[in-house]
Amino acid sequence: MSNIRQGTIKSYVLRTGRITKAQKSAFELGWQRFGLDFSEQLLDFSSLFANTHPVWMEVGFGNGESLYQMASQMPEINFLGVEVHTPGVGHLLSLLNKQPLQNLKIIQHDAMEVLETMVADDSLSRFLLFFPDPWPKKKHHKRRFVRQQTIALLAKKLINGGIWHIATDWQPYAEYCLQQFEQTPLFNNLAPKDYCQKPDYRPLTKFEQRGLKLGHQVFDCLFEKVCQ
Repeated sequence: MSNIRQGTIKSYVLRTGRITKAQKSAFELGWQRFGLDFSEQLLDFSSLFANTHPVWMEVGFGNGESLYQMASQMPEINFLGVEVHTPGVGHLLSLLNKQPLQNLKIIQHDAMEVLETMVADDSLSRFLLFFPDPWPKKKHHKRRFVRQQTIALLAKKLINGGIWHIATDWQPYAEYCLQQFEQTPLFNNLAPKDYCQKPDYRPLTKFEQRGLKLGHQVFDCLFEKVCQ
């Protein structure tokens, strides 16, 4: 589920959720090493990761398994994961405590505030939004992550040629995303016709695998920032 705030409207509902003893222990063992406290200071990615590799940011990483898999398979990429839900963050920390990765950091905070105050302009190479809450009811559309305001913000944070990758299993939301990006000159759709094939780097989740077996379709949208 995505965790972007649109002004005072959030596109997530903060569930209390029970945190297990293992997840609590993971926080105690791993937060200082892999976690970043929210701050109103811009992050210096080259200092944070001790290299100048490209930085990919994922918002709403759920239990973190897909993010961990990407980071472990692509050591040449630095990953910044942002999630508000404590159990998911704890699960990812437990993975990192067992098999540490130097190219993955976590922030547990509202992602809009993170983008606005911690992420420098022209610093992200790729922005990942996998299976966000589609907020299907019309009265809730204002909570959707993909809106003109966030498109404009991400156009500032991504480097020229940077990619915004959206994956969803709800076709009306995929069509909505296409419509939103068609309204802006800031991004180009990389698909020859609407949707792209799933890039190899995006892991298949267990939920997605079950859906595919049932005939459900998944839509990958890749939008490239226009050089400015």
